[in-house]
Amino acid sequence: MKTKVLLVDDHPLVCEWLANLINEEPDFEVCGQTGTAREALDLLGKLSPRLVVVDISLDGGSGLELIKDIKVQYPKVDALVLSMHDEALYAERAMRAGAAGYIMKREATSKVLDALRMVLGGGLYFSNAVNAQLAQKLVQGAVGKPTATEILSDRELEVFQLLGRGFNTRQISEQMNVSFKTVQAYCARIKEKLNLANINELIFQAVRWHESQSPH
Repeated sequence: MKTKVLLVDDHPLVCEWLANLINEEPDFEVCGQTGTAREALDLLGKLSPRLVVVDISLDGGSGLELIKDIKVQYPKVDALVLSMHDEALYAERAMRAGAAGYIMKREATSKVLDALRMVLGGGLYFSNAVNAQLAQKLVQGAVGKPTATEILSDRELEVFQLLGRGFNTRQISEQMNVSFKTVQAYCARIKEKLNLANINELIFQAVRWHESQSPH
């Protein structure tokens, strides 16, 4: 019997590429695909996949929040993150959310299949760089000073990232499927944590950070 895999990515071409790659394997089959977190949870109940491949940024939601929901509602389902976002920033967050692996989209296609098989076998799949980063944090403990974005929560970082991409607060509320006031509250907490004086300074720092993270 083939292992069923659900794809959650809001880029149709990525889903098509992944589906073709996975369906060529004798031991896997893609049972469904979607670009939204809400529909992903519905499909999990209907299709009963064993593995879910999730992007960090989704249409109207966050991949990290979806993974947290999956671990609560479907604890036997393993999640593997496949994203363009830098693993140095998101891999540890994904692991804390409950993901069993993290691959960047620029990696070789063979690594996707390697990761799926490792996760299916009960292992974790993270790059050597991420493993070294986590080991260093373990050794340093609380001694190492966290970076500015490390002190933000997952949802605060999502708001910070969207501000950096040019979204206004109204658009962010629609993208994250939360109220406008909730986004304003996130912005206020980010300003406080990063010691920023006002919204203009927050937007400036977000754009500068996003540009430093996005060589694409």
